[in-house]
Amino acid sequence: MSRKRTPHSELVPWAAELAAEDGTDPKEFHEKPWNQPRESSRKAQQLCGQVADALRSILPGLADEVLQNLLIVSVEPAPHTGRLLVTVAVPPPADVTDYTIVREHLQNATMRIRHEATAAIHRRKSPELVWYVI
Repeated sequence: MSRKRTPHSELVPWAAELAAEDGTDPKEFHEKPWNQPRESSRKAQQLCGQVADALRSILPGLADEVLQNLLIVSVEPAPHTGRLLVTVAVPPPADVTDYTIVREHLQNATMRIRHEATAAIHRRKSPELVWYVI
């Protein structure tokens, strides 16, 4: 079955006209509302609060002196509750080397902290903890 093709001479005037969507990203033009990032649900915020409370009690009890002084700023889902972004702050007289040392100590203690945080909250699967040091 053949298809009738439009002659090239008829297409040229159409290409010369500018429309509102010309020059825009086609991905944005065809974007659907269900592809938008969702707001955190009440349950996700509740989980983040429980994990933040658990971390505030876990970190001072660790044997590592570097981690004992950290302050928990926030816990947010990143991008969902299977992975949580934990923002921690180093006490004020901090140096650039202090941030790298804190990151190393957090990476070494992540599994133990995650295990204790999971014991403090009641959830079938423990969320992965991702650290952001400020």
